[in-house]
Amino acid sequence: MIMNRIAGAPISWGVCEVPGWGHQLTPEEVLPEMRQLGLVATEFGPEGFLPAAPEAKAATLREHELSAVGGFVPVVLHDTTHDPLPEIDRELDGFVTAGARTLVLAAATGLNGYDTRPELDTTAWRTLFANLSRITERAAERGISPALHPHVGTVVENREEVERILDGSTVPLCLDTGHLLIGGTDPVELAKAVPERITHTHLKDVDVALADQVRAGEMTYTSAVRDGMYRPLGAGDIDIASIITVLESNGYHGWYTMEQDTILPDEPTDDGPTADVRTSLTFLRDLDL
Repeated sequence: MIMNRIAGAPISWGVCEVPGWGHQLTPEEVLPEMRQLGLVATEFGPEGFLPAAPEAKAATLREHELSAVGGFVPVVLHDTTHDPLPEIDRELDGFVTAGARTLVLAAATGLNGYDTRPELDTTAWRTLFANLSRITERAAERGISPALHPHVGTVVENREEVERILDGSTVPLCLDTGHLLIGGTDPVELAKAVPERITHTHLKDVDVALADQVRAGEMTYTSAVRDGMYRPLGAGDIDIASIITVLESNGYHGWYTMEQDTILPDEPTDDGPTADVRTSLTFLRDLDL
């Protein structure tokens, strides 16, 4: 059974690091709903969602009886003039204090949002790989496992870039089923090809017609999210059951974080995003895996 390894994520409630993303709910609104749905753990969410002080961050999660899985940390890795380690060290302080064990890294562009991104030259790629090695070593010193998250609008988005990471580094991966598909990588095939590299999983389902428009440059990522590109698990076009089956059959013991990136135009007046999370949980329970 995987249900004791299902975690929540504030982004499913519309809480996001992107300026102007939408209405931002508070921990006092989101965390109780997670527990009411039966979730036992969560990722931290973006900077500013939980308290910055490590002890206060840990105490907030304990207050709501939620374990800390870890969190999504976008950081610039390719810039020769930027050292990401001070940012990583600050994040790791909170991870260690809260008992979190997974640092979900994204190779940020340095730009706001996820609608535009640069292409890297050879020097930038060399710098990115060097920083991944440094961060992996630093995290290991603190008992934390990094997992690189291929993500739309970062410098590791498409299939060629994912393969370059696999070939040029040993960093583990976060298998985000939605971002991989939107970027042009089949998440089922990736799970089959390199199950040993996957140490963390973000479960998303996707409307593939909207994903195709994003990949073709016909629609921005933000617009597609606003239009409902992410669907409750089982209601989109990704074979979630096959992905979980492949991972479990290859000895995967990590978390499955449910993520349905959501944009809230204003304060919900009904169940809001909770309804979609509940639908996804029901889908997972019915799989009986």
